[in-house]
Amino acid sequence: MSQTEKNKPKIGITIGDYNGVGVEVILKAFSDNRLFDYCTPIVYGSTKIIAYHKKALNIDTVNHQQLKPGTAPAAKLLKVVNFIDENAIINVGTASPQAGESALIALDAALKDLKEGTIDALVTAPLDKSLVKPKTGTFTGHTEYIANYFGVAETVMLLTCDFIKVGLVTNHIPVKEVATALTTKKILTKIEILNESLFKDFGISKPKIAVLGLNPHAGDNGLLGSEEKEIILPAIKKAQENGILAYGPYAADGLMGSGQYDKFDVVLAMYHDQGLVAFKSLGFGSGVNFTAGLPVVRTSPDHGTAFDIAGKDLALSDSFREAVFTAIDVARNRKVYDEIAANPLKKQRIESER
Repeated sequence: MSQTEKNKPKIGITIGDYNGVGVEVILKAFSDNRLFDYCTPIVYGSTKIIAYHKKALNIDTVNHQQLKPGTAPAAKLLKVVNFIDENAIINVGTASPQAGESALIALDAALKDLKEGTIDALVTAPLDKSLVKPKTGTFTGHTEYIANYFGVAETVMLLTCDFIKVGLVTNHIPVKEVATALTTKKILTKIEILNESLFKDFGISKPKIAVLGLNPHAGDNGLLGSEEKEIILPAIKKAQENGILAYGPYAADGLMGSGQYDKFDVVLAMYHDQGLVAFKSLGFGSGVNFTAGLPVVRTSPDHGTAFDIAGKDLALSDSFREAVFTAIDVARNRKVYDEIAANPLKKQRIESER
């Protein structure tokens, strides 16, 4: 490996559900060979599955190689580590328990390497949560699973694109459970995670955070609900006391519909669809899902497996490509931050001339 290749960040990529659009968007993203100039991609999956999708989609503009121990990876090739059974049955566009099991095996392997520092960041292609069956508990999504793997109690699912960032207080829970899941402490923690992440990961020195209410019209002074006054507002005030530029609670429809979100660096929504319906209406196709608050870097595209269009050469790779670039940028930003934090400039007293 050349010195230049050594200096590139190693980006791990899981193929997700191999019957969905994951492999397709990976291949299409790296069909533009310029992406190899910015990173060394290491795909966790199967050379057989990669080859199958390349042939089925007639994609001949990207090459791949199996990465084996002791093998020096060549430049401008997808490096594939085989973790999925070579006898896996590929049935594009169809939900398969075997594909769900394989997706989890590849994810676990990538997380192990991420934890050990073998790779610098991880980009996860979409999978079908209902098909993933971990040995313990229930798989409710990449965000929760990865947080649990690294022993992190609280993270923030953060959707980001060029013009808007939206974070969530609650992730993948039923709407009927949202109100009872909200506490002042939980909201304050999410605000603090966002504030730190925007500084360390995105280079925003004093991020401005808009916090949404839970109820219509942010509760209408208690007429439509008390959560704003009793739970959300105290969290905002505590954050402000701690020097964080948090504001609200705002009515979700008013803030997003009027375009006032552009006055803030991030919007914190109370639940999944409150934030993501607005985000995907504005930035779908170019958005990135980033997990803030982890000790490692993980991103993903802002779409799912899309079984309905899988294998039809209809999937767009823009979001996946942005997920790769975001992973590269955040990994580098964290490295710079860590270097600065390890060697801070000492304050010097300057004597004025009299």
